Amino acid sequence: MDTDQFITEVEKFNEFGTETVFEDYEWEVNGRSGITRKAINEFWTSAQRQGNSLHEISYRACFKPQLPSFFISRLTSLGDGVYDPFMGRGTTLLEAFLQGRKPLGNDINPLSAALLEPRINPPTYEEVEARLNQIDMGTAEEIYPELEVFFHPDTLRQIIALKEYFLRRESSGEIDNVDRWIRMVAINRLTGHSPGFFSVYSLPPNQAVSIKSQTRINEKRDQTPESKEIKPRILKRSRSLLKDWDGAPLKHVGLDLLPSLTAEDAGHASSIPSASATLVVTSPPFLDVVDYQGDNWMRCWFLGIDASTVEITELKKPEDWKAKMTEVMCDLNRILKPGGYLAFEVGEVTYKRKKLLLEELVLEAGVAAGLEPVIIMINDQEFTKTSNAWGVDNLSKGTNTNRIVLFEKVTNHLPN
Repeated sequence: MDTDQFITEVEKFNEFGTETVFEDYEWEVNGRSGITRKAINEFWTSAQRQGNSLHEISYRACFKPQLPSFFISRLTSLGDGVYDPFMGRGTTLLEAFLQGRKPLGNDINPLSAALLEPRINPPTYEEVEARLNQIDMGTAEEIYPELEVFFHPDTLRQIIALKEYFLRRESSGEIDNVDRWIRMVAINRLTGHSPGFFSVYSLPPNQAVSIKSQTRINEKRDQTPESKEIKPRILKRSRSLLKDWDGAPLKHVGLDLLPSLTAEDAGHASSIPSASATLVVTSPPFLDVVDYQGDNWMRCWFLGIDASTVEITELKKPEDWKAKMTEVMCDLNRILKPGGYLAFEVGEVTYKRKKLLLEELVLEAGVAAGLEPVIIMINDQEFTKTSNAWGVDNLSKGTNTNRIVLFEKVTNHLPN
């Protein structure tokens, strides 16, 4: 659908029994001015159809697949390129693939590609089982006794043996989609708060606490890591992730759906071709609300990456964040096709004890980058249990709602 049709649908949207409410937002940027409407409603919700089981891996501050699906289903067609410069666990790109679109993705952390790529080319459960039975997890070379606050020594030996197997396979060029799948599942089973994880009880699996913090958790709970076999846990999780996979996107004969994934600065993703995407759906780091680098230190270790060397954007001042987002959106303007769209999702955060509406900074950054604001959509719904578990509420830190600025690339606007 075109821009006018999309706006009309937003105006009339009442799928969940509520009507859209509008507010006007007046803006002025570098000599340009305008009024963009804010549309407030429940446009998607985790209570609607569940996302495909392949989405069900853990990652801090990720959005639900219903968010990108809303835009992919309305603003793209089969075979169109869909891009995300901050792809994280890959929600936008996996949803695009499942809908028969070509995934284009970037994240400065190579962990993201390791999480996404296997789910776009999944093996069968039988292939996973056969490969696991071939891997020797009895011997390991690396010594890392500090990790025994998380894992029993026998479990840690298996984890390191598996890590070293993948590094050897990658170095020799023998790594394949089955290996990548097993590695992805293992990454997501490292630490967590239920028996299905490799670790003793820890925080929810979308982050790994520090060794010192885990030591305190063990002392507080009076717990010691028990011996666990990791193969059956990988198999159980694989069966769960694969339950909805039927290979449907691959049945679109003649469409190029192979992903193009890079690990570059989001402001200069030069490996992504110009005019290659019809739609961008993304969510950047929100100031310093989430420590992506610290949260993923163990996952990076398992991949053979030093997390401290990954230069993730974590800016503390709104003006610095806005400047970086302007740089990113200049590159998105290059990557978008004429008439293409950018759905840029941010949150409502607290800065110096005051509410900061990041969507207003986003709109200004997008205009400065030469994009035309179409509408601001505020998806208003209650927090999930996970958010409440972190002590996040509507009056403190964290995101209050999904807040998306939708832009269109028009040819008569250039970056200032």
